[in-house]
Amino acid sequence: MSLTLATAGRVLGQLRHDRRTVALIMVLPCLIVGLVAWMFDGTPVLDQFGPVLVGFFPLFVMFLVTSVTTQRERASGTLERLMTTPIRKGEFVAGYALAFGALAAVQAVVVVGFALLVGMDVAGSLGLVLLVALLDAVLGCTLGLAASAAARTEFQAVQMMPAVIIPQLVTAGILLPRDQMPEVLEWISRVLPLTYAVESLQQLAAGAGWADVRGAIAVVVVWIVGAGVLGVLTLRRRTE
Repeated sequence: MSLTLATAGRVLGQLRHDRRTVALIMVLPCLIVGLVAWMFDGTPVLDQFGPVLVGFFPLFVMFLVTSVTTQRERASGTLERLMTTPIRKGEFVAGYALAFGALAAVQAVVVVGFALLVGMDVAGSLGLVLLVALLDAVLGCTLGLAASAAARTEFQAVQMMPAVIIPQLVTAGILLPRDQMPEVLEWISRVLPLTYAVESLQQLAAGAGWADVRGAIAVVVVWIVGAGVLGVLTLRRRTE
């Protein structure tokens, strides 16, 4: 546990001095939400797409930041040096997840708070909205850790994003209702986590309660655990 906390503290210490990354995590989602609210002021568009943005951006941003940061650790030799210490793979992944999870919690509060400030209405539990946004961000972290194993450079880590994130965005029912998709795509959407995150946020915005969204939230949690385990299994002790 001490090694996990030490890893989390080291990562947070590095990020604290990286103002561009902090701006990407905190400012970019708010900027996009603000632009949507401004463009469609006086219309119900923000109420319709605000929950989608609140669910998508934490996943997108945290995936990008985590995958690039992990690959940077590999390229610099930091990861290889760490693997010569008593730290285990699980402790390393848990430390990263804890560090980025802390950032994710702040990001969730900032993004949801800003969306409410610029006019998004939430009829359901605000606490559950924050919970789903946080889980989305943690999911992005764990998926980023797992995806970075297939990358050899930071640029390749960025290239992993379209392969992991875009299919989820396309099949989540945002562009076309899922029941109107080709049957194969509809079945694919049923196993991807962003589908359930978006669905639960839309339901909460419309006034749903815990009983209505607990199944969707459970799917996201299962994906978080699965991606975390995959990150541990694919973590290489040596830099190739």
